[in-house]
Amino acid sequence: MARAIRLAWRGLYTTDPNPRVGCVVVRDGEIVGEGWHRRAGEPHAERIALHDAGERAKGATAYVTLEPCSHYGRTPPCADALVEAGVSRVVAAMEDPNPRVSGKGLKRLREAGIEAESGLLEAEAEKLNPGFLKRMRKGLPWVRCKLAMSLDGRTAMASGESVWITGEDARRDVQRLRVRSSAIVTGIGTVLADDPSLNVRLAPEELPGVESPGYLRQPVRVVLDSSLRTPESAKILGLPGETWIFYAHGSEEKAVRLEARGARLTRFGRGLDLLAVMEELARRELNEVLIEAGPTLAGAALRAGIIDELVIYMAPHLMGHGARGLFHLPGLERMAQRVPLEITDLRAVGHDWRITARPAGGRPD
Repeated sequence: MARAIRLAWRGLYTTDPNPRVGCVVVRDGEIVGEGWHRRAGEPHAERIALHDAGERAKGATAYVTLEPCSHYGRTPPCADALVEAGVSRVVAAMEDPNPRVSGKGLKRLREAGIEAESGLLEAEAEKLNPGFLKRMRKGLPWVRCKLAMSLDGRTAMASGESVWITGEDARRDVQRLRVRSSAIVTGIGTVLADDPSLNVRLAPEELPGVESPGYLRQPVRVVLDSSLRTPESAKILGLPGETWIFYAHGSEEKAVRLEARGARLTRFGRGLDLLAVMEELARRELNEVLIEAGPTLAGAALRAGIIDELVIYMAPHLMGHGARGLFHLPGLERMAQRVPLEITDLRAVGHDWRITARPAGGRPD
């Protein structure tokens, strides 16, 4: 199963919106076949591993990181493939929370006389698909918020200047965060101030598992623009990939012009409630969302309780007390109102440090 999990990680950048899955077929104590899901629409891990094993799959045990599917989607059911191959036992790391599958794949195997169980290395398998699992369980994507700051916690000078706080290695690391994400979300303030591209600028050969240029996808760019102020000349409207603009009110003529530039507009009648925005992204099958924005949207997202993970790049320099802070969190005046975080990872990235943390106390008061 550990080998199957390692194989599944090879699909980190390419399987969206499907889960990352690996499979290993073992007979008489020897691995006779293995595979991983490479891309949505292509064969699933089980079918690749069974093809690799050939006739040796008969009487073998299949180890798979997620319960085999039992329904027709873009590809036929993997549970049926395992039955047809004649395996004697299937071990899944975890059940699939997708209501179309949950428990049904294992049941199909048992009905065919195959020994089937789940739970082996379940915690490790959960880490493969935080977005897919959360979307299936709660109807929400997994939300990361990426920020860059100086050692004294500043993100921009008082003038607004914020270019290249961190070094090249950290910026390349952000590119890898982008390519594993279904969407990048930003606010209209960032679009107006920085005119960002919000695209992936790595070549396929720089990303493990991206086997051809066709496998490298651009995450959807989502702009939260309540009054439809996105300029028609914005860079995000002229780049490969999709740009979605979520708004609450604005000129219909402006909306038509933005759509003519390729944007996909969605109007929210009661304002841009962040939880409602994330629910809409989940309905559109987006698994992992990366927020790249300034302190206002980052603070609002933290207060709304939608952030699952913070990824903060810290550069070894000082920007002074007049520079802008990391989050806009008005109303925090007492120590008891602090926002507790659980640091889950800390590592050097070039000359900078990357801090990965999770909010530990729910929404701040």
